[in-house]
Amino acid sequence: MHFKTRAIHVGNEKCAATGAVVRPLHLAATYVQPGAGEWGEFDYSRSGNPTRAALESTLASLEAGCGALAFASGMAAIHCAMGLLKAGDHVLAGSDIYGGTYRLLHKISSRAGIQVTLVDTTDLASVEAAITPATRLLWIESPGNPRLTITDIGACAEVAHRHDALLGVDSTFATPVLTRPLELGADLVMHSATKYIGGHSDLVGGALVVRDPSLWDELYFVQNATGGIMGPWEAFLCSRGLKTLAVRVCEQSRTALELATWLSSHDRVARVHYPGLPDHPGHDIARRQMEGGPFGAMLSFELRGEFAEAKRFVEATHLFQLAVSLGAVESLIEQPASMSHASYDAADRKKHGIADGLIRLSVGLEAYEDLQQDLEGAFGVL
Repeated sequence: MHFKTRAIHVGNEKCAATGAVVRPLHLAATYVQPGAGEWGEFDYSRSGNPTRAALESTLASLEAGCGALAFASGMAAIHCAMGLLKAGDHVLAGSDIYGGTYRLLHKISSRAGIQVTLVDTTDLASVEAAITPATRLLWIESPGNPRLTITDIGACAEVAHRHDALLGVDSTFATPVLTRPLELGADLVMHSATKYIGGHSDLVGGALVVRDPSLWDELYFVQNATGGIMGPWEAFLCSRGLKTLAVRVCEQSRTALELATWLSSHDRVARVHYPGLPDHPGHDIARRQMEGGPFGAMLSFELRGEFAEAKRFVEATHLFQLAVSLGAVESLIEQPASMSHASYDAADRKKHGIADGLIRLSVGLEAYEDLQQDLEGAFGVL
C-alpha cells in the first residue's frame, strides 16, 4: 500500500465488536488478567494501551520500522533515547537542534555523567573528528532547528556504525511524508507528535520508531520503567491527524516555498534558510533525502537588523501568531533567540549561528497571498 493509504488504514482497522470505522477510545487504566501471574495482551496502561498501540502500529508502518513507542511529549521521547546511555558514555549531537534537546543534554543528561559535544553535522569531517571511543549515540536533526541545515543521514549512519554508535534522527520538521531516516540507515527516529502528526495545536506528544527489535525492547523497558507514556486521548487525536498528514504537509510546503522565494528577494532580509531554494547549501542533499521535494513547511530568515528589530517584527504579524511550536494548520512566528532557543547559552547561540535577528516561520494552511501581506505589514514597522 502507498503511504497515504497506510496512514488511513494501518492501525485503524474497523472495530471487531461493532464494525465502527473509527477505532474506539480505550480509557481503562487496568485490565482483567486471565489468572494470577498470567498476562493478557494488556495489563496496565503505562505498559500498553489499545489506543496507543494502534497509533504505534501506524507510525511503525509509515517510518518503515519494526515498532514504535508513543510518549507524553517529544522531550519524553528524547529522554527515553538518552536512557540507553550510562555514565561515561558520549553523545555527539548536531549544533542545529531544538533548544529543549540542548537543555536536556547539557543540563540533565550531563548530571548523570554523560558527555555531550555539539558539532556541525553538515561537515562529515567534523563529525568524524568529534567521535571518541566513548561515543554511543550520534543525534542529528535534518532539517535542523532553527537554521534549516540539511545533514546527510546516510553518511552519518555510516560514520556512526563504523564507530559502533547508534544514529538517532529528530525528523519532526521533515515528517515521514518527506524523509524516512530508517530507510537511510538511521537506528531510531524521533517525532514531536505535537507538531505535524497531531497537526492542530491541540495535543502534546512524542514518538520513537526503530528498525531493530532488540533496540525496541531496550527502549520499551526504559519507557515502561520511567512512565512518560502518551495518554489514550492524545493517541486517538494523533491517529486522526496522521490520516491527513500527507495532504497537509504537501500543501503547507508549497506555500512555504513561495514565501521563501519572495523573502529571498526582499530588501529587509539578509538571508533565507529554506532547503527548497537552489542556493541553500544543503539543497542537493535535501533533494535526495526528500525525494525531490517538497521541502517542508518550516523556514527561517535573518533580518537586516538585530534583536530589537526581530522582536518588533514578530510582534507585528496577525495571521502569523506569535507562539512556539510548529506544524499545525495555523501559521506561527517566533524569535528563536528569545523563545525556542533561549535555553541555549548565549555564547553557544552565537557560536552555532542562531543570530539575534533570526526569525522562524511555521507555515500553515492559509492562502499564500494573505500570509505574504501579513509579513509585508510587519516589515512596515521596522
